[in-house]
Amino acid sequence: MKIKQVELKAAAYNVRDFPEGDMPEISFLGRSNVGKSSLINQLINRKNMARTSSTPGKTRGLYFYLINAKICFVDLPGYGYAKVSKKERQRWAPIIEEYLEARSNLYGCVHLIDCRHEPTEDDKLMAGWLRMHSIPRVTVMTKSDKLSRGALARQIRLIKTELALFEEEQLLPFSAKTGNGRDQLWKAIDSFLPQ
Repeated sequence: MKIKQVELKAAAYNVRDFPEGDMPEISFLGRSNVGKSSLINQLINRKNMARTSSTPGKTRGLYFYLINAKICFVDLPGYGYAKVSKKERQRWAPIIEEYLEARSNLYGCVHLIDCRHEPTEDDKLMAGWLRMHSIPRVTVMTKSDKLSRGALARQIRLIKTELALFEEEQLLPFSAKTGNGRDQLWKAIDSFLPQ
């Protein structure tokens, strides 16, 4: 997709903040520090639209990015080891769950896994939860430039097994640094959208 226009449409810190309308939305979720914001920036050809940080847990709300006035990317708070209080994490959980369960214009999810590590228990729970709720998704292995070709192939097999992905479920390597995997991910996202 040729990116002509990107804007922050909304920052939602509670359910009432969700923007109205029926524009197709694609959500991005993964553990803290997996590279969600960097991946989004690479996809939309912007350096700093989605906020990146070396501090896990920087995303404190749901950020809705309007792309070409046709589709919204929704950056969800990371799960896992975020250096935020337990109370803060408990506040996020129902907002994220409400969004994923009840948002009628959510067309698909991009579930991010760090390719350098085994999926965490939180990663496995999220993969199972998305499957249980029949939410269309693509699983993306971030930071693929950090591994050799052989190591990446081993991680692909490991992650497929650990997340119990079916043969037809996509697992795409992606590098926000080099852009490798960008076209394949856009193709997957396009497949979620109304034609």
